Amino acid sequence: MRLASFERKGKAGFGIVVGEGIVDASARLSVTARNLREALGHLRELERLASTSPDFGLDEVAFEPVVPDAAKLLCVGINYMPHIKEMGRERPDRPVLFVRFGDSIVGHGQPLLKPRESEQLDYEGELAVVIGKRARRVNRERALDYVAGYSCFNDGSVRDYQRHSQQFTPGKNFHASGSFGPWLVTKDEIADPGKLQLTTRLNGAVMQNESVGELCFDVPALIEYCSSWSQLEPGDVIVTGTPGGVGAGRKPPVWMKAGDTVEVEISGIGTLRNPVAAD
Repeated sequence: MRLASFERKGKAGFGIVVGEGIVDASARLSVTARNLREALGHLRELERLASTSPDFGLDEVAFEPVVPDAAKLLCVGINYMPHIKEMGRERPDRPVLFVRFGDSIVGHGQPLLKPRESEQLDYEGELAVVIGKRARRVNRERALDYVAGYSCFNDGSVRDYQRHSQQFTPGKNFHASGSFGPWLVTKDEIADPGKLQLTTRLNGAVMQNESVGELCFDVPALIEYCSSWSQLEPGDVIVTGTPGGVGAGRKPPVWMKAGDTVEVEISGIGTLRNPVAAD
């Protein structure tokens, strides 16, 4: 089942993607759910609605980030060995974490904004894990039981601002510099996230192509670690890291610029596509 958040005719909603259309679950659920985050507690009813005819086409909505109001966006840095090597770092003993703010990301099809303060806007294709139920001190053996589903993420990074200090926060939180979507695929369709393939394209050219199985800290390990210090709630997101091939690691570096199109495709999920525009 594919679940998406969107805006249509000026009104926010969420629903189930069926073929080239959307079943408007925000209007059809028998329980009150103001958004997809709240609806994750009612997956059985969403499954029932998935057999309903779509209410409108995908081309009639503007996609929002999959979970527009996620309380936590926990991002993992340097989590693929090729990326660790290209950035000149050592393999970490524990996951390297930073956070993103909600307004730093946009939905599928919406423009990423290249900031006027820098030319160094980089792409980072990543797998996003959406939590489905409260998780506190979860063992890795049970970790996937707490997952609602998976999505694509572009952790757009402003590299010079990222390097201003040992903290990544400024370079990872420019307004509308990253993206999340196009939808969430529920975990029943993805038995093992480690078998997924991630590909990032810039203007059609393949820049990143790696198996998610190459993660240093896999999805269960990340859930175990994050839930050891944070109480994860439905709709919280863990963004698992990017493979090698980022623009900053190339010689010469490759930065995104206005007029570009960047795509993050993950097998079994879909393709997150965004144009780049000047802020």
